[in-house]
Amino acid sequence: MEGRTISKLSLIILASFLFVNYAIAQAGRGRARIGGAVEDEEGNSIKSAKIVIHLLENEEVKRETTTDKKGKWSIIGLGTGDWRVTASADGYYAVYVDIYVRQLEKMPKITLTLKKIEQSDKPTIENEGTLYLIEKANQLYEERKYDEALVSYEQFLEKNPDAYQVRLNIGNCYIEKGELDKAIEEYNSVLEQAKNDVLMGKEMAAKALAGIGECYMRKEDFEEAQNFFKQSIENYPENEILTYNVGEIYFSNQKMDEAIHYFELAIQIKPEWSDPYLKLGYVYLNKADNAKAIENFEKFLELEPHSERSLSVKNIIDYLKKQ
Repeated sequence: MEGRTISKLSLIILASFLFVNYAIAQAGRGRARIGGAVEDEEGNSIKSAKIVIHLLENEEVKRETTTDKKGKWSIIGLGTGDWRVTASADGYYAVYVDIYVRQLEKMPKITLTLKKIEQSDKPTIENEGTLYLIEKANQLYEERKYDEALVSYEQFLEKNPDAYQVRLNIGNCYIEKGELDKAIEEYNSVLEQAKNDVLMGKEMAAKALAGIGECYMRKEDFEEAQNFFKQSIENYPENEILTYNVGEIYFSNQKMDEAIHYFELAIQIKPEWSDPYLKLGYVYLNKADNAKAIENFEKFLELEPHSERSLSVKNIIDYLKKQ
């Protein structure tokens, strides 16, 4: 009797295991299609860029592809839900955007703009033979394999102890793992070492302060987060990417008024940059302020009249004007 009971229990466990894996395999499946392009800040297409999308409610569900020679990409067979689209390419910072995919609607094309990694952003490398560790770690990070990425970053630091900038990457890994106190510890280490870095210390300190701010955002200590974001901008006020990224953090946390403030700061620094106007349009849509949304979308179109994103924005404006 006991043996049969154990056998039945084993079958139940096995059946449960198979069901869970079947559910994972089926999650995110559907008939929706998304696509778009990857380009640099000058609007040039980036071929062979890696596109990774994953379902936000289940990180195990993901799809991958690469851009063609014209920088185009598409992925089919997606189910309804919130998906994160990440683009990366050698020599560029990775970027991502979150999008809600619907089955019965034609999805707007997604254009992701990558910023080149400047020489000043690169860590001090004493042992050129260890470069592969950084490349490996960055790839693992993009694949959301944060524990493995941490191992490679630490191995690189052992061989290149003066490359303190890598601690920003380590802090980013800890943020994604939800280990916020460890992330803050890494960012504080960057702040200390940046004091002695005449060449790029100011920028590294600004990025570390923004990282600490994001940690406090995730802790839902918004007052402290605002304090660190403010310090970050004051430390490096000429960097429009930094202010834009802070706006993105607030936007993703549904803090619309704060997002507006930082997107507008980015515009003040670089008025001819179209991206902040686009995001302001979406912010005002969230606030149900259609007039302001149209105003910013139209400014975006003035700066970027012929891209794939422009077609989507034109459709949004036409819809809003009919309301």
